[in-house]
Amino acid sequence: MYELLNTIQSPADLRALERKQLQEVSRQLREFLIESVALTGGHLSSNLGTVELTVALHYVFNTPDDRLVWDVGHQTYAHKILTGRRERMSTLRQQGGVAGFPRRVESEFDTFGTAHSSTSISAALGMAVAAHMKGDDRRVVAIIGDGAMTAGMAFEALNNAGAMDTNLLVVLNDNDMSISENVGALNNYLARLISGRFYTAAWKTGEKVLKAVPPVLELAKRAEEHVKGMVTPGTLFEEFGFNYIGPIDGHNIDALVSTLTNLRKLEGPQFLHVVTRKGKGYEKAEGDPILYHGVTKFDPGAGIIAKPPGKPTYTQVFGDWLCDMAALDTRLIGITPAMREGSGMVRFSQEYPDRYFDVGIAEQHSLTFAAGLACEGAKPVVAIYSTFLQRAYDQLIHDICIQNLPVLFGIDRAGLVGADGPTHAGSFDLTYLRCLPNMIVMAPADENECRQMLCTGFQLDAPVAVRYPRGSGPGVAIQKDMAVMPLGKGEIRRRGSKVAILSFGALLHSCLEAGEKLGATVANMRFVKPLDEELIRELARDHEHLVTVEENTILGGAGSGVLEVLEKQGLHRPTLQLGLPDRFIDHGDPAKLLKDCGLDAEGLRLSIVQFIS
Repeated sequence: MYELLNTIQSPADLRALERKQLQEVSRQLREFLIESVALTGGHLSSNLGTVELTVALHYVFNTPDDRLVWDVGHQTYAHKILTGRRERMSTLRQQGGVAGFPRRVESEFDTFGTAHSSTSISAALGMAVAAHMKGDDRRVVAIIGDGAMTAGMAFEALNNAGAMDTNLLVVLNDNDMSISENVGALNNYLARLISGRFYTAAWKTGEKVLKAVPPVLELAKRAEEHVKGMVTPGTLFEEFGFNYIGPIDGHNIDALVSTLTNLRKLEGPQFLHVVTRKGKGYEKAEGDPILYHGVTKFDPGAGIIAKPPGKPTYTQVFGDWLCDMAALDTRLIGITPAMREGSGMVRFSQEYPDRYFDVGIAEQHSLTFAAGLACEGAKPVVAIYSTFLQRAYDQLIHDICIQNLPVLFGIDRAGLVGADGPTHAGSFDLTYLRCLPNMIVMAPADENECRQMLCTGFQLDAPVAVRYPRGSGPGVAIQKDMAVMPLGKGEIRRRGSKVAILSFGALLHSCLEAGEKLGATVANMRFVKPLDEELIRELARDHEHLVTVEENTILGGAGSGVLEVLEKQGLHRPTLQLGLPDRFIDHGDPAKLLKDCGLDAEGLRLSIVQFIS
């Protein structure tokens, strides 16, 4: 079934093939991708859309000496397969297996580690400048999606690159527009023509001749701009200083190879606009590319079958609360930086379209936009992943906290996230949030507390963060009222002696299980900022040892806050801080990763026994 694909152990093997064989390579590669991802889960639609582009890039460019820099990275499975990792794709996103994103430590072909968007052009420009400074005649290519082009960082890099006259090729993988066959054929022809050396040489020769007659030269330039403008949308990128080519059909392997071959010979910044289709070649994914963007294991023949509803996820709790609160308060505005589905905002976007804003992959903008709304009396709610909030830290400090604006953050994916690995883990938010003046930080232990905390935060006239993990909670019944909780107050959930466990967030139930075996007191602290200093003082007074537990890095986290309170009050008790270690946690099963970190019930018990003994 994969006779041709099985002969390719590296891009050198691909480049040894005849050009006419590349279409069959692409077909087999696409079939292997569907079969492979169905067995492991992972990103499917985006990878199916970049098969021909990946084959063409590795065929034309001398990788790894020529550098391919992928943006985001969830479209690099074909790249991994062609670069010696085909046989290990059965381990994709599993502990010790192939990562779901490019990683420099995994392969020399992964030239830049990524998973957050809009970094490729900046990184590729740095590589291109370094090559020039060393006198290396290598080519550097940045492959960026149209979604990633909505981020300001991509345009900052374009602005810098266009002014440097560096040999850099930016490939825009545009999967949000379609090309009809006749227009596509015309564009493919024009792209080959405009990218060819004849066109470039003819224009440069004509430019030299016409310089003697400036009015004629200006007329020629304007004529070229208008001719190209009639068939290509490249004016913007040419204003940045790039030579724009396209758009071309990203599934036409012959057009891709011809155009890339020509572009590889050109000097200076080049921009190739390629149009692809998410889910290409798998009818079910083409029909619903969002559903098949990130998948669990499935039967390719049957496709994804909807599972009966189980326990609500924290994301669903947030989405339901958002709609319920919007019905009660017209000031509520919902904002997401391109994560409508992941953040549970689909229903809200449908029921309140006038109050729903997807600002694109623009985390910085989303926060300052929310700040502006808050200045005018609105009550903005920003739904954002913990790992993505890091990208807007200056805006959080400068535009929201300094001005003490009432912006509520629903921070999803707090703690470890499993298969997506360290780039998507929310390991640091308690640390980077609790140090900010005016900030209020809450960590729910279950689904009902999550709803109550959202209600509480929305009523406060201050910046508020409610951070919750990925997936389902313990299954606590959710009260549909709009109950709030007292600010900065925790609760004792189990009475014991000698040892007091102070739990912050969703690990409470593991703490209760460990506390039962140890005969320990267990407190659900609820608030990371402000801390319940009265409860901490009571626990320190009545117990010989204290233990803090959080799914956040230990350094500077909630446990550090408890130690600060103890020091301030002059209460010196042996205190054990348990949380995520001072290292990045690789991808794998979330429960297994927590166990490896000693944050399951048995791990907590063993750590506490060792501490008190």
